[in-house]
Formats: sequence, C-alpha cells, structure tokens
Amino acid sequence: MLEIAVLGLLKEQPLHGYELKKRLGETLGFLWGVSYGSLYPALRRLERDGSIEVVDEPAPRPVAATGSLKGDLAAARRAGARPAKPSRRTRKAYRITPAGEQRFVELLLADDPHADEEKAFALKLAFCSYVPEAARIELLERRRAVLVTRLERAGRTERAPGDRYSRALFEHRTRSTQRDLEWVDELIAAERTGEPVSAASDGPADAGPTAAPAAEPVPEVQEGATR
Repeated sequence: MLEIAVLGLLKEQPLHGYELKKRLGETLGFLWGVSYGSLYPALRRLERDGSIEVVDEPAPRPVAATGSLKGDLAAARRAGARPAKPSRRTRKAYRITPAGEQRFVELLLADDPHADEEKAFALKLAFCSYVPEAARIELLERRRAVLVTRLERAGRTERAPGDRYSRALFEHRTRSTQRDLEWVDELIAAERTGEPVSAASDGPADAGPTAAPAAEPVPEVQEGATR
C-alpha cells in the first residue's frame, strides 16, 4: 500500500525523502504512520523496478568570501546561509517514470489479500483522480461487490448472536454497509454521467463499535393498576 501512496504523490511533483515522509504523514495519517524505516526500502524497491528515478539537485552555492569576518557574516545573513566551504553534496529527489505511471494503475486495481480492506480502499480512493475513468469505475465496482457480498452474508444470518448489545452492533454495521453501498452507487453514477456527487453524500459510514443499544420498550400501564 505504501508504494501506491508514494507513486501517487510523485505524480504531482518530484519530492525528496523528507518531503515525501511529511506528505505521506499528511495523506496517510488517518490510516497508519510512515517511518523512514519503511519509506526508504519502498523507495529502493520502486527505483529498482524502474517505477521512479533519482533527480539530483545541486547543493546551494557557498557565499563568496569578502576578506573580512564581519563582511562574511553580513553576506551570509543576506544569503540566508552561513559561510561554508564549497561542497559537492547533492540532495536526492525522486520522480515517477512512465513505467511508474503504469505500475501505479496496476497497484490501484490489484487485490492485496494481506491488506486491511477498509484502509486499502480509502487509500486508493484518495488517489483516484490520477487514473483514467475506466480504472476509477473498476475500483468502485469492486468495492460495490464487496459491500453487496457483505450484506448478503448478513441477510443469511437469521438472528444476530449474543445479547442485545451485540445484536445492536450487528444491526449498526449492517446499516453502515447499506449506507456505504448507496454512497458507492452514487460515485459510480457520477463517474458515468459526469455529474458531481450530491452534497448530501457524506462518504462511508463509520462502522466502529459506537452504536447505542436499542431502547427497551416502555411497559404499558394496565387500567386500574396502581400508579
């Protein structure tokens, strides 16, 4: 999944490793954290298979010496840098290649059995604008099939197991799946008609365990009974 995010960000512009980590944190923060220990191995893999390439930027030119310490410090302040000896060090930036463009679409449409289904879809949807319409529709259709299967499986369950709290959670998740299905159907329709998604659509529902249990019915007071 990290490769998808890296290629998606590099489609916008070349980025250095530090910039990539920062952008990944902003993009994936709601999904998972990204460390240098996971980022740089991913960059090396993408570079090896030709999906990205290195762009070397020359280091800033050193401030020319003026012959006096006071003059050197003043020049350095104006240039926004400290006096330094000439250096051949360069900053390494990465950019996506034509092979990486194709790889990005392949990864976006690939099924990863080891990935968290919900996180994977959220990540792919975040970069959907960078792929052709046919690929976007295919991704949404796959998500729709997952949701339909989930609802069919829930429908075959005659009665939710457990106590009333477990049953309330089961019903909440079922309703959340139904709302997600309606939302995906709206996205698919918008793709095919070219119309914007309705402002009433608020995205996938939260299926977390936060549902309140169903209220207990209030017992009827029989006529003549003591109040």
